[in-house]
Amino acid sequence: MNTSPQLQSALSRYVDRHRDRLLEILQELVRIPSENTPPTGGEQKCQAWIAKLLAEIGWKPELYDIDEVPGLLAHPLFHPGRNYRGRPNLAAQRKGSGGGRSLLLTGHIDTVPRGTLAWTRDPFSGYIEGTRLYGRGSNDMKGGIATNLFVAECVAKLNLPLRGDLLFESVIDEEFGGANGTLAGRLRGHNADAVILSEPSSLRICPAQRGGQIAHVIFRSVSGGVLQHDHFPTGAIPQLTHFLSCVQDFAAQRTLHARPHEMYAFLKDPVPVVVTKVFTGPWGFGEPITVPDLAQVEMYWQFMPGETGAEVEREFRQWLRDVVAQAPHVFPVSPEVRYPIRCLPGSAISATDPLVTELLACAEKTLGAKPAIEGIEGPCDMFIFQQGFQIPAVIFGACGSNTHAPDEYVEIESLVSAAKTLLLFVAEWCGSDPS
Repeated sequence: MNTSPQLQSALSRYVDRHRDRLLEILQELVRIPSENTPPTGGEQKCQAWIAKLLAEIGWKPELYDIDEVPGLLAHPLFHPGRNYRGRPNLAAQRKGSGGGRSLLLTGHIDTVPRGTLAWTRDPFSGYIEGTRLYGRGSNDMKGGIATNLFVAECVAKLNLPLRGDLLFESVIDEEFGGANGTLAGRLRGHNADAVILSEPSSLRICPAQRGGQIAHVIFRSVSGGVLQHDHFPTGAIPQLTHFLSCVQDFAAQRTLHARPHEMYAFLKDPVPVVVTKVFTGPWGFGEPITVPDLAQVEMYWQFMPGETGAEVEREFRQWLRDVVAQAPHVFPVSPEVRYPIRCLPGSAISATDPLVTELLACAEKTLGAKPAIEGIEGPCDMFIFQQGFQIPAVIFGACGSNTHAPDEYVEIESLVSAAKTLLLFVAEWCGSDPS
């Protein structure tokens, strides 16, 4: 349904007049830490604040424990190993008058931890400086949750009549390979004809996600200490350095073998392979001067929709066997490989899906130009909708940077633009009577 130019203009003006309210909501969310620290997490207080806001505007929010959802623990997409005590999901719904399509606005309230690296601004302040709002989760993805909440409040305050149902959701445990909160919402029946995940997409429409896997590679040796009369011990360091020198070979092999999905044709490196951590032991003079007998590398690789995590894992293990076989003098024993979190699959829907084309039309009206339709750079929980339940879903959200890093921020103007687009899309997708 196409809304009238008068209604489009009225919705845009309303967002402009109440932009400070959007920022206020985001600041409050950032000021309530909701860090995910597997196997536990601290999302409860933030979820309670969201529930209170929704109740105040006439919605009827429900907080529920995800491990009590029937069928969750036995579902093939469920991943064990997390503790969900005191970590509720939140669901709410505004019923339409009938005859329209339903829409779910969803996102995860958990964030990665603050971390040990130095911030120059308080990570839980929601500090505004210039055109940016800073804080842990401001970009990933409390900015998206705030946008969804703001749109829900706009619909309520404007008493905007919708034919289709509008659903809101805030899930827990998306970070560190989590998706059980999203899975629980689907099994509980909080579903719609289409879904928008308000992850930060830089105002692009993203119908695809790459898959991702983390691997821990562990090297061991026995040095016997530093006082060896015939040689100075080297410990696990030769294994570590040889392995690191070969990583780019695996990256090149992946680039050669993987077939880029059409949503990732714009990338020079569609299937990146990177080393994210290297560990050989504690630092400083509180530790003896010696060579490490243990070295660990954390690797992270991504893969295309259409590839499976098992296929890429087999490719990695064969590559690693070849590296060891070609340098037996370096590796007294084969490295150990562990996978600390679940492998998140790649996933995509067609760029011609009505969800994509109609959101594109709304975005062009509010942004003044057509946004790009591209795959999001990282994996997330969108595959639960697309693959697990065959529900059309896309990612659309604001611009920001320093995601998962110190001084994370979201661009304020892009947040306002995302809210305008989303509010208009709600009216058009669900069907709003111009009168």
